[in-house]
Amino acid sequence: MAEKFKITYATMSADNEQLHADFDAAIERVEALKGSTFPLIIGDEERESDRTFPVYSPVDIREPLVYFQKGTREDAADAIAAARAAFPAWKATPYEERLVLIERAANMITERRYDLAAIMIMEMGKNRIEALGDVEESADLLRYYCYQMRQNNGYVREMNSFGDNDENRSVLKPYGVWAVISPFNFPLALAAGPAAAALVTGNTVVLKPSSDAPWSAYMLATILREAGVPAGVVNFVTGSGGTVGMELVENPAVDGITFTGSYDVGFHQVYRNFPKQYPMPVIVEMGGKNPAIISNKADLDKAAQGVMRSAFGMGGQKCSACSRVYIHKDVYDEFMEKLIAKTKALKIGNPLERDTFLGPLVNRNAYEDYKRFVKKAKADGTILLGGNVLTEGEMEHGYYVEPTIITGLPEDHELVKTELFVPILYVTPVDSLEEAMEKANDTMYGLTAGFFSEDEDEIQWFFDNIQAGVTYVNRAAGATTGAWPGYQPFGGWKASGSSGRNIGGHYSLLNYLREQSQTVIR
Repeated sequence: MAEKFKITYATMSADNEQLHADFDAAIERVEALKGSTFPLIIGDEERESDRTFPVYSPVDIREPLVYFQKGTREDAADAIAAARAAFPAWKATPYEERLVLIERAANMITERRYDLAAIMIMEMGKNRIEALGDVEESADLLRYYCYQMRQNNGYVREMNSFGDNDENRSVLKPYGVWAVISPFNFPLALAAGPAAAALVTGNTVVLKPSSDAPWSAYMLATILREAGVPAGVVNFVTGSGGTVGMELVENPAVDGITFTGSYDVGFHQVYRNFPKQYPMPVIVEMGGKNPAIISNKADLDKAAQGVMRSAFGMGGQKCSACSRVYIHKDVYDEFMEKLIAKTKALKIGNPLERDTFLGPLVNRNAYEDYKRFVKKAKADGTILLGGNVLTEGEMEHGYYVEPTIITGLPEDHELVKTELFVPILYVTPVDSLEEAMEKANDTMYGLTAGFFSEDEDEIQWFFDNIQAGVTYVNRAAGATTGAWPGYQPFGGWKASGSSGRNIGGHYSLLNYLREQSQTVIR
């Protein structure tokens, strides 16, 4: 479906008046839904549990935005059973027919993009452009995975033959029931991506979203149902990670799992505990401590813009956010002057407003983390910009903070080593690119990395030496952020990911399939 004006994460601004008029109308429609209660979706049943939990908007926490069901282990087990029952028929459905349904859902996402984006802003606080980007990426993930399935002929390949009387084929087949545990920060895209990959390959899905942002994932589940995906093929269960999440990890009827979230949960609770009986696929997409390196041969305006957008876009609440910058000493002062000026110019406020860049943090835990990290930065280093919570006007009722730039910390400091998930950026000068690379790679993570230089030899040197799954050079739209399906496959090395095959790339669907060799002797 061709679009005259399409938002991606590389969109620098959007002054399109029709876009904002459509957005304003969508906000009114979504605001009318405040206070609604949404069900679980298990098989063909919309189920209510004994208890609900409120979802508060970080924009204004004075009253709940909506309510969701506090699912139990039994609810999760029932969802798994429904997915198991639906699997034989879904697996047997010709892949071309499955793709028709998934592409229909993609078009429905595009048609409803403003309403979906408005929901996203209200439930987790990203700005208009970021929210529209999330929605558009979700639709494109569905389309791209359909494209890959077609390009690979459903992953059926003829193999070599020894003679006229033998036929050999390689066939990739689905595993069965696939659990998807999705995060708050990309509440539609990081539910849609793994769900779509599982569905187009013939698996059935149980989707458990973050309790901070379940509304977007609920909309995905309902759209898939409306598109004609049969009952039980997609199930939706909300509740705590300790109950619903652990049932998905521990239930032996789950055949594969995709988790996106923190390293502590992803590695220690999911990866190490799934599966129980024998090896089965577990995909954990985890955190990052993403560096950018600024050469003395860089375009500093471009570099400052790219670092600012990646460090402070969505309040640093991206696993791909730029959190460390190593700047050649020859250009350090000039770069910092430009970076600070660009950061000071950002508008902070209600993300529902059209010109807001930085909205609130997602919840009180993030808000308290920010204050704790700032206190440590003041004690052990220097704050160059920011460092304050914001309580003026309507920001009094949300989790608003300043974008913050810090320096003067030892490389083994907590703020340099650990993922923060708040808008705090560490910067430091270096004597050489070799020193910068050594420090950039000195992390347990390996998700994204950026480099700014106009020298072709330096660019190739960066690609040859950086330890990260997603790399960018001279990207003003985002030094370390902004991957798009079909363009920049997204996934991490080391503690950032487990599969070695990135999201939205040529090899993504292989994570959701297993090979069967078929030989017939005539």
